[in-house]
Amino acid sequence: MIGFEQWLAQGLLQSPLMNPEILSTILIYAVPVIFAITLHEAAHGYAALLLGDPTAKLAGRISLNPIRHIDLVGTILLPLALLLTAKMLGAGLFLFGWAKPVPVDFGRLNSPKRDMRWVAFAGPGANFLMAFFWAAVLKYTLISDYPGEMLPEMAKVGIFTNVGLAILNLIPLLPLDGGRILFSLLPNRLAEEYGKSERYGMPILLLLMMLNLLPVIMLPFVALTVSVIQLIFNL
Repeated sequence: MIGFEQWLAQGLLQSPLMNPEILSTILIYAVPVIFAITLHEAAHGYAALLLGDPTAKLAGRISLNPIRHIDLVGTILLPLALLLTAKMLGAGLFLFGWAKPVPVDFGRLNSPKRDMRWVAFAGPGANFLMAFFWAAVLKYTLISDYPGEMLPEMAKVGIFTNVGLAILNLIPLLPLDGGRILFSLLPNRLAEEYGKSERYGMPILLLLMMLNLLPVIMLPFVALTVSVIQLIFNL
């Protein structure tokens, strides 16, 4: 009878994660994806603090340490599963994930309804800034004859991941950031009615994803934004 240690070793060796190509892909995606998701949340907390709400700071969530923001399922397991599935099936890759939401008490903001939009936009705004950072990294590798392949590929992933996450969150659907922004811009009566739709927001989002409609909605905006970044950095 095979021993447990031998069985475990054989299982690990046969795992898709041990495939050198897949392992390399995971390493390339890990840094930009984790930081795209976690810094998005940290930006919400920092914006809330600037606008009067210290809830995130008191919870220790205004931090560049990804460990403070990582959700095991949303930040690691789901993106990893989508990545492995796309790689093994040779299908197009559409990453989807989330971090632990940063606690924000909108009632403690200086002007709750007005400031909500700035707290909400801080997350996508951070992603746009990170996309520009990765574009600068990619530009550096191109003009410096950078010898390796991993950093340029990681930079490309960083650009598309951050743009994609920003566009996803700007969809005007509660509880996404775009929904918060729209809520803050609506007259009070309309905002109150619109706020009642929040309970249906995540089921609608998941349905769009399962029907493969989410990429269809997002891709034109992602392509346009990436084209602008390419134009700015001459990529």
